[in-house]
Amino acid sequence: MAETQHYGTGKRKTSVARVFLRPGKGAATINGRPLDDYFTTVTQRSLVREPLRATESMESFDLFVTVKGGGLNGQAGAVRHGIARALVDFNPELRGVLKEQGFLTRDARKKERKKYGQRGARARFQFSKR
Repeated sequence: MAETQHYGTGKRKTSVARVFLRPGKGAATINGRPLDDYFTTVTQRSLVREPLRATESMESFDLFVTVKGGGLNGQAGAVRHGIARALVDFNPELRGVLKEQGFLTRDARKKERKKYGQRGARARFQFSKR
C-alpha cells in the first residue's frame, strides 16, 4: 500500500522538525505523543495549527512529526515552519497564502554567543574607576 504523504523540514532557533502530512481526519502526533500532550500551552498549540488554519485544511491531514533540539517554544516554531513547507509540497498554489502570512520564512533569530572579556553576549563586567 503506497500511502501518499508530503514532507517538510522546519527550523527555529536550534530546533529541527520533520513533518509528514498524510490524508486523514486531523490527528497530530509529535514524537509519538498527541499534540495536546506534547505542547502544554494554548499558545504553542495554536502556533502549530496556524498554517493549517490559514489554508483551511485542519481536518484534511494527519500530522506525523519528529522534532529535536531546543525548547518547547523553538520546537513549536519549527513544527509550524515544517507544516507550512509540507503544505506547499502538497499544493504549490498554497504558497501565496502561506508566504503572505510569513509561515514560510525561517525565523533566523538565534542566541548570540558570549564574547571574551565580557559577562555575556553584550553585557559587560561592571567598571570600577578605583
